Amino acid sequence: MSTTDTDPPLLRLGRAMRDNPLIPLVLFLFALVVLLEVLRPGIVMPIRSGRDGLISTFWVGNLIKFAIPLAMLAACQVLTMLTAGIDLSAGIVATVAAFVCATLSSIWGVAPAVLIALATGLVVGVVNGVGVGIVRVHPLIMTLGTGLIATGCLQVYQRLVINAGAEVPTFLSWLGTGRTLGMPNGLYLFVPFSVFVIWLMRYTGFGRLLFALGSNENAAKLSGVRSWQVYIALYALSGLIAALAGLLYLGIIRQPSLSLANPLLLPSVAAAVIGGTSIFGGRGSYAGAIVGALILRVLDTMLTLLQMPEGARTALFGLIILAVTALYVRITGAR
Repeated sequence: MSTTDTDPPLLRLGRAMRDNPLIPLVLFLFALVVLLEVLRPGIVMPIRSGRDGLISTFWVGNLIKFAIPLAMLAACQVLTMLTAGIDLSAGIVATVAAFVCATLSSIWGVAPAVLIALATGLVVGVVNGVGVGIVRVHPLIMTLGTGLIATGCLQVYQRLVINAGAEVPTFLSWLGTGRTLGMPNGLYLFVPFSVFVIWLMRYTGFGRLLFALGSNENAAKLSGVRSWQVYIALYALSGLIAALAGLLYLGIIRQPSLSLANPLLLPSVAAAVIGGTSIFGGRGSYAGAIVGALILRVLDTMLTLLQMPEGARTALFGLIILAVTALYVRITGAR
């Protein structure tokens, strides 16, 4: 009999949770849902038993609907953090894509508007990749700079099309606000998207290269990896994902603005870190980031019930990032 079999049950449970970090995340999510129901009975569980069952499908649907764009932006952070990077331009890229799509739909038609909106994200991503992979600018500085440039370009563009009006494509409104069997239609986009990201990370050579560059870039280069090519592909993919998230978020909000998805940037970083992705690179889980996005949405609902101001919510997200990062450093000894 091994020593593992003779360990106390609590020790074995702790080891299982450490080896499977998604388990405590899911347990924490359920604990938050229970706490939310205690604070405001009837929100999660219907007051009267009806066809919704024990858990209100309407509330769950709303939770998922607003968590999907956040989880998609968190994918940008997870993928870039695997290489010890970050994408601080993701929020503004999503905003630019949404604004471009809404303003061009009434001028050039829906299909060209969507393609151009996605192309803007791709262009910003390629610029980020060139800056990080070839010019060797730090990802934080590079993506922050391109985000500021994109913000300025958006303001100039807004003045050029101020008289053109805006039109949210019907299919985006269907994806953003429609429901099928009580669940948001956005799931039809998000489920294959999340499967693709998880497959990309776990089962492709590109995913293994991301982990290798984050773990030890010098060793990866000595093994023949052309890191600049990986970085360009990585940040181009991140820009494309951010633009796609912006289009979906436009369908949810149905009103373009110059700061539409900007408030999702910091929570997307928090969702990635809460989900177990290390900002030091070489370690990450997109499934954990999805649960992290759900946790943040439940927290947001809870803070709304407590009538906490927006500034306090933003400060809380920052504290979450600092606390989880400090805990990771303490456990692993990483620097």
